[in-house]
Amino acid sequence: MTGSDVILLDFWVSAFGLRVRIALAEKGIHYEYREENLQNKTPLLLEMNPVHKKIPVLIHQGKPVCESNIIVQYIDEAWHDKSPSLLPSDPYLRAQARFWADFVDKKVYESTRKIWMTEGEEDRQVAKKELIEVLKVLEGQLGEKPYLVGESFGLADIALIPFSMWFHTLNEIGKMNIERECPKLAAWVNRCMERESVSKTLPHPHKFYEFILEMQKKKGH
Repeated sequence: MTGSDVILLDFWVSAFGLRVRIALAEKGIHYEYREENLQNKTPLLLEMNPVHKKIPVLIHQGKPVCESNIIVQYIDEAWHDKSPSLLPSDPYLRAQARFWADFVDKKVYESTRKIWMTEGEEDRQVAKKELIEVLKVLEGQLGEKPYLVGESFGLADIALIPFSMWFHTLNEIGKMNIERECPKLAAWVNRCMERESVSKTLPHPHKFYEFILEMQKKKGH
């Protein structure tokens, strides 16, 4: 393998890959981006992530790091000399950041997917209720703070913000209004979007909507 010191194997619309791209942008790290076809994965991806065979994979000096939240933490530690820090220095706040990043993986991702993967109206209503409850928990954590853990944009925010590009799709497919249901979260999204690392990285919500409609068409929904 030749070329860049830092390579990212990714897929343009992956919420998990977007986390890594935001973290790299926050730190100002130059890297080579390689788009993967998830239906026809490259030998490099299979070699670098033989366990899960998934994107994103960050290859740093020839060595792979897998799983998006782990990659974001690795970026913070490997380039600790570059500002800003993506994890708080306080051990308790650091643990909180990891907890909420994990919460996003376990709760937000699953409950959002259910809304467009579910076919029956009754099941979709249950999925919608579940998602709003999950987002309300995040609103509770946000409280009056600017970001999810303390005063600084960091790991927990990076874990969640890529899912904001899903809100338009969820509103359309699920016949809901996330911004009205969760105004604090909507304000937090706007705050995050003021950061160049976020606004220049996230695809437009309408592009994501088109992608999901295309996927549904292929699945015969």
